[in-house]
Amino acid sequence: MPYDSELDKSLFSKSWESAEQRLTVSVYSYNQGPKKLQINRQNKNEQGDFRFVKLGRMTKEEIESLLPLLKEAMSYMD
Repeated sequence: MPYDSELDKSLFSKSWESAEQRLTVSVYSYNQGPKKLQINRQNKNEQGDFRFVKLGRMTKEEIESLLPLLKEAMSYMD
């Protein structure tokens, strides 16, 4: 069965943003299945627009900024 965006429900989404990037923590459920956590990274390009990049390695500042968002996201996974 191919992916159907109508079945993919966002239950939670919050972002942390700095001058150069944005990290977003989300909780999704596909077709009323298990709730799963997603973390996205976006960097600003030369025009100041955000573009998706691989999450990759994280700095201590990034981790500390995401911890409260992760805890909040977990409350949506019960």
